[in-house]
Amino acid sequence: MSTFISPSELIINSDGSVFHLHLRPEQLADTVILVGDPDRSTLIASHFDRIESSTASREFRSHTGTLNGVRLTVLSTGIGCDNIDIVMTELDALANVDFETRRVKPLPERRSLRIVRLGTSGALQEDIPFGAMIMATVSGGLDGLLNFYADRERVCDRELEEAFVRQTRWEERWATPYFVPNDPELVERFSDVAIRGLTLSAPGFFGPQGRVVRLPLMRADYIETIRQFEHEGLRVTNFEMESSAIAGLAALLGHRALTLCTVIVQRAAGDSRPDYAPFVQRMIETALEKLTL
Repeated sequence: MSTFISPSELIINSDGSVFHLHLRPEQLADTVILVGDPDRSTLIASHFDRIESSTASREFRSHTGTLNGVRLTVLSTGIGCDNIDIVMTELDALANVDFETRRVKPLPERRSLRIVRLGTSGALQEDIPFGAMIMATVSGGLDGLLNFYADRERVCDRELEEAFVRQTRWEERWATPYFVPNDPELVERFSDVAIRGLTLSAPGFFGPQGRVVRLPLMRADYIETIRQFEHEGLRVTNFEMESSAIAGLAALLGHRALTLCTVIVQRAAGDSRPDYAPFVQRMIETALEKLTL
């Protein structure tokens, strides 16, 4: 029998929902769409044929319903890999922990979720235009989150990690980077609509992504060394802030994940598109079609 999970480790609300997400196990679909912005979760749900449940708690807003006969949950995560640690752990608990006994379900009863993040990001390479969709074939984490979990080497590409550390002359005081391949079936599903690339997740929007407003960077060549990185034909295509934790925790927990991002910032050109709603709408429509037809 699996180990008892104490109330201090997994908090369950009095209504039977998990602590942060306020979702109950029966409200979770096998296909989950993750977005950062709570309003975007509502926008996606507006495309559903039917909505069966909606929840809201802090930045975590969810809707579960059906589209073209496929049951979907869309959930907002807020910003950052620290939030993803909450989201992925609680989604897995909803799928694979018996809330009555507080024990992990036996193998035949466990669910493997299909998780797709739809986000926005900044392109690092000058040949990637505004509005392009980038599919993370590999997610790289500069956040350090996965390093707190046992067995992370099992799901990471250590050769890629070593090449990145060497080529970028990675500083010892920074968190050790990790690189996780995304789910091959999901990559193939979106291969005809998105640019393949290496997506980096940073632990911040400004300095960790090489932006300078008032504070100078520790290393002035930081962004350029990342832009120039190449390993076996793979280059860094874009920065965002959640993909690595989604890919890493999904792989460790037995789920399938992919991050798809729309480009709203062109770092090489030093330009942005604040009015990016049409780009996001196209990404949403494309993803829903790919996931339900």
